[in-house]
Amino acid sequence: MACAPGACLDPLLAGLSQWLDRSEHDAVTADDVAVYNTPEGILSSEVVPQGVYVPEVVVSKNVRKARGRMRSDNRAFATADGDDDDDESAQPAPARTVPVRSAAAGRGASRGGSAAGAASGKGHKDAASRQAEMRAKKLAEEAEVRARVRSLKARLDTGLTALQAAVDGNTGFAANHLRELSQLSQPLLSSPISGEAAFSAVRSLARCMPPPLGGRSLLLAGCLRLVSLAVRGAEGVTYDSMPQRTAVSEVIQALYQSTVPPRRALPGPSYALVFPVLAAVLHCPSITPLHDQALSVLALHVAPEQDIPRDDSLTLLYHLLGIIPAYRDRVQPLLRSLCSGVTDVELPAAVSGLLSGSAAVRAAALLALGAVPTLAEGLFPESVEVLAVLALARHDVDEDNAAAPQKLWEQAGCILDESLIAPLVHHLASDQLDVRAAAAAALADAVQQHPAATGASLAAVLELFGDDLDDQDAVAASVLLDESERQAQQAARAAQSAARLGVAAGLESLSAVLSAPDVRVALDFLVNRGLGEPADKIREAMVAAGVALVEAHGELLAQQLLPQFESYLDPAAAARMAAASDQPMDEARYDLVREGVVVLLGMMAGHLQAGDAKRRSIIDMLLDVLNTPSEAVQRAVSNCLPRLVQPLSDDKAYIEGLLGRLIAALRAGGPSGYGLRRGAAYGLSGVVKGLGIGSFKGYGVLESLKGMVENKKDADGREGSLQAFECLCEKLGRLFEPYVIHILPLLLQCFGDPSHQVRAAAEDAARSIMGQLSASGVKLVLPALLKGLEDSAWRTKQGSIQLLGAMAHCAPKQLGSCLPTVVPALGGVLGDAHPRVQQAAKEALQEVGSVIRSPEMSALVPVLLAAIADPNACTRSCLDTLLSTTFVNTIDAPSLALVVPVVHRGLRDRSGDTKKRAARIVGNMCSLTTPKDMTPYVPLLMPELQKALLDPLPEVRATAARAMGSLLKGMGPAALGDLLPWLLTTLRSEGSSVERSGAAQGLAEVLAVMGEDHLSELLPELCASATSKNPFVREGHLTLFRYLPLTMETSFQAHLGEVLPLILDGLSDEVEGVRDAALAAGRCFVDAYARSCLPLLLPAVEAGLDGSNWRIRQSSLELCGELLFKVAGTSGKVKLDGGSDDEGAACETYGAAIREALGRERNAEVLSKLYVARSDIQYVVRNTALHIWKTIVVNTPRTLQEILPALMAEVISALADPGEDRRGGAARCLGELVRKMGERVLHRMLPILRDTMSSTDSATRQGVCAGLKELLENVTRHQLTEHLAEILPPIQTALCDEDPAVREAAGAAFGVLFKGGAHGAVESVVPSLLNGLDSPAHASQSLEGLRVILSVRPQVFNGVVPKLLKQPVSSAGLRAVGQLAATAAPVLLHHIPAIMSTCLTLASGHAPAPSAAASRRTSMDDHNHHAAAVNGGNADHHDPREAAAAEAALATALAADDDSLHVLVAELLKGLEDVAGRALGTATLIAAYAKASKQDLQPYVDELLTSLVLLLAEDDDELVMRCWSACEAVTSVVPKEDQASHVGALKEALAGAKEKERRKRRGGPLHLRGLLLPNKALAPFVPIYLQGVLQGSSPEVREAAAEGLGELISLTSEDGLKPFVVSITGPLIRIIGDRFPPATKAAILVTLGLLIRRAGAGLKPFVPQLQTTFLKCLNDPAPAVRLTAADNLGELTRLSARVEQLVADLAANAATATDQETAAAYLTALRGALRSSGDRLSAATLDKVEGQLLGLYKTVASRPSATSGGVDPLAAALVTAMAQYCAAAGAGGLSRVLSAGPLAAAGISGSKEARDLAAMLLAAVAGSAAGDLDGAGLLRGAVEAAVKATRDPEASVKIAGGRAVVRLYATARNIGPALSSSLTTLLGPDQSSEVQRQALVSLHKLTGVDDTALQPHLTALLPSICSILQRDPNSQVRSAAEQLLKRALRLTSPEASLEVGQAAALSAGGTVKAFLTDAYLRRLSKVAEDEWVEQEEY
Repeated sequence: MACAPGACLDPLLAGLSQWLDRSEHDAVTADDVAVYNTPEGILSSEVVPQGVYVPEVVVSKNVRKARGRMRSDNRAFATADGDDDDDESAQPAPARTVPVRSAAAGRGASRGGSAAGAASGKGHKDAASRQAEMRAKKLAEEAEVRARVRSLKARLDTGLTALQAAVDGNTGFAANHLRELSQLSQPLLSSPISGEAAFSAVRSLARCMPPPLGGRSLLLAGCLRLVSLAVRGAEGVTYDSMPQRTAVSEVIQALYQSTVPPRRALPGPSYALVFPVLAAVLHCPSITPLHDQALSVLALHVAPEQDIPRDDSLTLLYHLLGIIPAYRDRVQPLLRSLCSGVTDVELPAAVSGLLSGSAAVRAAALLALGAVPTLAEGLFPESVEVLAVLALARHDVDEDNAAAPQKLWEQAGCILDESLIAPLVHHLASDQLDVRAAAAAALADAVQQHPAATGASLAAVLELFGDDLDDQDAVAASVLLDESERQAQQAARAAQSAARLGVAAGLESLSAVLSAPDVRVALDFLVNRGLGEPADKIREAMVAAGVALVEAHGELLAQQLLPQFESYLDPAAAARMAAASDQPMDEARYDLVREGVVVLLGMMAGHLQAGDAKRRSIIDMLLDVLNTPSEAVQRAVSNCLPRLVQPLSDDKAYIEGLLGRLIAALRAGGPSGYGLRRGAAYGLSGVVKGLGIGSFKGYGVLESLKGMVENKKDADGREGSLQAFECLCEKLGRLFEPYVIHILPLLLQCFGDPSHQVRAAAEDAARSIMGQLSASGVKLVLPALLKGLEDSAWRTKQGSIQLLGAMAHCAPKQLGSCLPTVVPALGGVLGDAHPRVQQAAKEALQEVGSVIRSPEMSALVPVLLAAIADPNACTRSCLDTLLSTTFVNTIDAPSLALVVPVVHRGLRDRSGDTKKRAARIVGNMCSLTTPKDMTPYVPLLMPELQKALLDPLPEVRATAARAMGSLLKGMGPAALGDLLPWLLTTLRSEGSSVERSGAAQGLAEVLAVMGEDHLSELLPELCASATSKNPFVREGHLTLFRYLPLTMETSFQAHLGEVLPLILDGLSDEVEGVRDAALAAGRCFVDAYARSCLPLLLPAVEAGLDGSNWRIRQSSLELCGELLFKVAGTSGKVKLDGGSDDEGAACETYGAAIREALGRERNAEVLSKLYVARSDIQYVVRNTALHIWKTIVVNTPRTLQEILPALMAEVISALADPGEDRRGGAARCLGELVRKMGERVLHRMLPILRDTMSSTDSATRQGVCAGLKELLENVTRHQLTEHLAEILPPIQTALCDEDPAVREAAGAAFGVLFKGGAHGAVESVVPSLLNGLDSPAHASQSLEGLRVILSVRPQVFNGVVPKLLKQPVSSAGLRAVGQLAATAAPVLLHHIPAIMSTCLTLASGHAPAPSAAASRRTSMDDHNHHAAAVNGGNADHHDPREAAAAEAALATALAADDDSLHVLVAELLKGLEDVAGRALGTATLIAAYAKASKQDLQPYVDELLTSLVLLLAEDDDELVMRCWSACEAVTSVVPKEDQASHVGALKEALAGAKEKERRKRRGGPLHLRGLLLPNKALAPFVPIYLQGVLQGSSPEVREAAAEGLGELISLTSEDGLKPFVVSITGPLIRIIGDRFPPATKAAILVTLGLLIRRAGAGLKPFVPQLQTTFLKCLNDPAPAVRLTAADNLGELTRLSARVEQLVADLAANAATATDQETAAAYLTALRGALRSSGDRLSAATLDKVEGQLLGLYKTVASRPSATSGGVDPLAAALVTAMAQYCAAAGAGGLSRVLSAGPLAAAGISGSKEARDLAAMLLAAVAGSAAGDLDGAGLLRGAVEAAVKATRDPEASVKIAGGRAVVRLYATARNIGPALSSSLTTLLGPDQSSEVQRQALVSLHKLTGVDDTALQPHLTALLPSICSILQRDPNSQVRSAAEQLLKRALRLTSPEASLEVGQAAALSAGGTVKAFLTDAYLRRLSKVAEDEWVEQEEY
């Protein structure tokens, strides 16, 4: 074995199997062992047990013994005819000390000797010779036995010795095969012949166990021997005693300590060796501390992949769950885990739990079977036995347990094959009732599917009945048999009883599927064997089976079977049955058979025809049988009667007689009276049920029974009636409930009856009634009884109490619902004043206790009742008693009813200790009760647990949380309710931290019960809340993470990665409570997962050490320390006083343990972080790190030398960290390292830094530079000089690094180097760097070098700039200027003009072409860079310097500080003024600078905007776009609150741009080019104006802002305006209602009017608001506000969908206005509405408007004018409104209006006002509806009236007439003569200047519409026009004449032809020809348009 164990194993096992074959050993009997232990030459029967005294026998020769007396126990020693005992030679044998043997062996030997003696030869021999002969023969036989046993022992000893030698030869190899070897040796430990050898072999096996068990081999072997003896049933060794044995206790504790705390399972072979010890402990039915330890060890060995005795483990756990149900919660997951690894071979063991008698065990097995791979995958089990068990489980008596196997059955596709019948029949003999019932149901199912197997199945079932055991054996057992033999006999009897009960169950289930012949066979069996069974339980089951058979087949076989049953009642039947059954049939047994047959006969008779005569005779027979004093028989008869009596219900006389007979029997007295009364009660209940519930009152039964109860003289009658109530309630069930309320008073009365028998009957009746109550019945009865407790009469109280006590006997379903109400009510009356009431309450509570099924709870009833009676004094002691009680059995509903009030009182106690005890009990109860029993108490207990969860004491909170979890686990999700939301709410509440902590504990327990899936669902929400803004929420959730590892250690492990970052974040929280919670959670994580999740925890904790917040570092450091302490095996709680920082209290083992756990590399990394933390800038962090370092590091210098590479890497990484704290700590660390270690580390550090500089990681290179800087700051000058050659190269390399951070760090290092004495290096390097700028390969490096040098000495820039800007400038030089400007900010002021001038010129694309030398200096990079120029230049720009110049300009501008900003702005303004030169680049720079700069530009915004806005009118699209972008950028820097201050400047700037654009305009609308950009044109300006309107500091600012908005609207296009309609309109509407000056309001209204005209449909959402606003403004006192609002309202109607009412209201308001100004405003609005929407108005609305207008016309015409000179506003508004009405109303309206005015019969006549108004109306109609006049036949009249008006003496009438003529001519050219004559008159010299001016304007407007309109009349008009030009001094008249003449002669441009003018001059002749010379015509063509001419009314 030592050399080749693998090769030797199989031969060894084969040989050992032969040597250690136990078949012969197991056949050795105790007698054989006794013989073996007896010395040679002595019979085993002659051995006197050791310790037995053998007295001397003194023989008296004078005394003669009686004849026939034996001198020996063996009868064979006597003579044939008797023995004379006078033989003097017989001497007593001397006493001898021999090995002890059992008495049974001696008796066996005696019996054997007797047999041998009997077999001896015949003949007469004397006693001595026969005795000697028999003894010699016996000795020979025993010698053979002894030799056989010795041979067996030699073989076994040889095998065991060989096994021991093989194990000792190679213990390591044997350790892997302990299972095979132990299976050969362990069974022999209890062997009486080879036990010692087996013990030695097993001890050798035990030495192979891992430590510490391997060192306790003797102890372990002894325990295994004890277990073997217990299995064999050795005297004094049982499983019950195992936990009490010291050896077993020590082995279990050693197992526990070596496996459970470290979570380290044993190897499979080792576990198999010790498994019997665990099993022996767990077989003990009494809970001990060893049980928990053994179960914990077993829990580590249930994984699917483990090599374990899985089948034995399953069997053990099923057994444990059956004997100790309290372990349900612990065992269930273990079973599931075991089943998940079950193979097909182990499947029978997995399903064996389904054969348990406990429903809980079966339920646990079903839950576990779902994890069996075979069943989970839906595979068909191959084992017939497994299929049989699954088929059986489908019919489990527990409905909940029956559903799961059905699902498994269907999932696996199992088939109920005929082969399953045999094993199902076998299970009928189970000793468990539930298994028998399920097997019977499954058997019936199988037989039903396989009818051919019915006969065989029936025969197999009947065969189980077997033969009766010999009664004589039972009588003699106590004398002839020892304890083991008696136990075996009892087991045989129990097995026979179980089998016979199974036969009955099988017959009952098969009753429905049997054929007629099979039924006869079954009934014959029942009568001949079953019904005569002496055991009552079996006989009752047989009767039930017979009843089932009769019920199933009675209807078909009644006539055939009835004679057979009657024959069984024949007196000769007993002999026949004895002959048929081969069993004696005595009279007592026949009576039993007869009773059963009578019952079957009665059931059979129920199937007879209603009129069959036999029915009544059978009833009489059954009534006679009721006198049998057997309750089972009486109940069976009662069951038969309903069916028999029901058909006879019509025979009232017979029924009355029957009932009378039974009621009379209820009064029977005498010695047998009780049995008679009881039988009558059963009979009466059966008859009433058969007749129906109506007979109860119909035949006066109720009244008769009431009368008997109320008869005080007849105690027997009262008792009988109460018995009848009892039986009626039992028989009728819920049908009897309506009468219960009537019977209650009778019961109350009988509870106080003087007769003890009556009181007992009342109690029995009450129990029966309460036991039959349904849920509704309880609700019916309970309130009445509870109300009785409040009655003032003590007797009523007493009776109610007694009935409440009887409710303890309610059905289980109702018991759980009523006892929670009953028990507190009874407890409440314990303090009643009347002693009888108190006593009744006590007795009632004792009644509740009497129905408790749990033996442990039964013993505690007095204690519980005392606590209920006196809660103040006894609650605490009762709770202590409950806690000290070990519960093995479940707690039923009555137990809960007594326990819960006490526990509830404890939870409400003020003492925290009492609350803690009560909460513990609640938690324990949940695992011992069923959910349905506990459900009524959850609403009572849960609120108290919630209160306890918020208790100030931590122990109370913890206990309450565990209790809550247990409650939820036991009750399932139904108990959750709103608990989870409550816990989450409390967890996030702003209450005390105590409440949040309690909620966290409770939620952790709840989540542990709900499972990992629910945790996974809820975890995202929890993680999100852990980062909430509310500190209370953060604290609560971090506290939850503290408790989750304690409740869900394994499940929560998978989520550590998600939660750890939250914990680390919480460590830096600003709130102390959050930090404490996070630290506590982190410590909990370390405690729980330090070993199992070290690779996960350590990186997270390390990451915290690098945190930027010192609190994170401090807390992470503490966690890291605890983690390292755990790994090292130390607590870390050492006190370090004084001494050096490098002196610690560590030992080498700590460091070795950490290195072993982490590995050398990781160990170095962790120690490096720890050492760096020693130099943290925070004292508390440094102190903590120092403590940890000194605890785990022994020698600091040596350790630093070992970890130096890792330490340098950590320092370099920390120095490159963006966090200031980490950089500072690393710098301190490096400095300390250099200062302390000096040359010892410097020569190693510099190569590391140099080599690390070549890293591809920029952060690492940056760290190297920072490290060099710190090194340079801490080295001496001597060291610097010595190592300069090593230090300088990496710094020089880093100065030109591609990463800017590295370059910055290198510059810092270079600065330190410069301060250290390297001044000359700077001056020598600058020229070379400048030259390097021209090299494409070295330009970037040179530039970075320059930048770094400037950062050290900015003054160098003064010499660098001229060289870089030297003409011709290169791209590289420009980029260098830009990049160096920021570095040289302190000296930049004087260089800004030069830089900006050069850069902006180039950026604008106006640079001179570079020379050839410059071209050579321009690198190829310029051309590549040109494609990405920042100014986005177009394709025509080819100079690559533009982009570089733009970048340089921007960089320089951004580098300008506050002192140089004014210079920069001045340069920018100069650049904008240079439109042809620098403006483009300047605008681009301003846009970029305003966006990027952090300087305050507000003081310069007005100047910049003024210059930029003026450029928006330029023609260069690119320039305009750049300027617009610059405007946007500039305005964006203005804060919202300051925008209003820039309104004035912006308005002036826009006015200037508008004027500039107007001067350039060549026709078309006046739009500003920069405001025509789509979607964003107004974006820079609208916010300023809106802020000015809304928040302007003065009315003037607001007015200017409103005007500016209007100006913007007018200068942009509709597309440009569209995006801003909503943003402009809304604020304007809101502000128009405020109290502002009229000018401001008018400005706003003007802007809104522009919006209405320009925005169109975009304003539709605002129409209702605008309409309301404008209507309000019509009444404003300011004319400008009124008129503007009126115009806007008119225009608004275009957008309004409903104008009818508005137009009607405007007309009506105009007519009813009290002042003319308001009326004019309404009329103006009406005019606009008619003009905009007149075509949409209905005729009715137009009629209303016409009436109002005509009425108003008459009023105005008849009143004096309101104005002195000028135009009357009301009149003007009226006529324009009437004109628009005419246009809308058509010819009819036109005729009516004109007929009322100018075309009236009198014409234009009357007063001045009337003529003026008529002429104005005519002019207005001519302008609006001239086209309709001809169609209406009014044109001629209108022309005549107009011509007449031109001749009126009043100027105003003339003017109106002239306008009318011109307007009419515009549409009707046939009135030319009228035009010529009228206008010639108006232009005559006798007319006033105003008349002439208006006539000229009218003609000018006419030519504007049609420039040819006056051509036919020029000859007539030109003389008058020229005359005016020659003589009229009025400038406006002359201007009007010039404008008219210019347009009439078509001289609209200087380039226009003069032909029309020349021709007109020739045709006119005279003075006209002389006046209109060519020179004059050319001058006239250049005359500019006058705005007033365009604005005049036409």
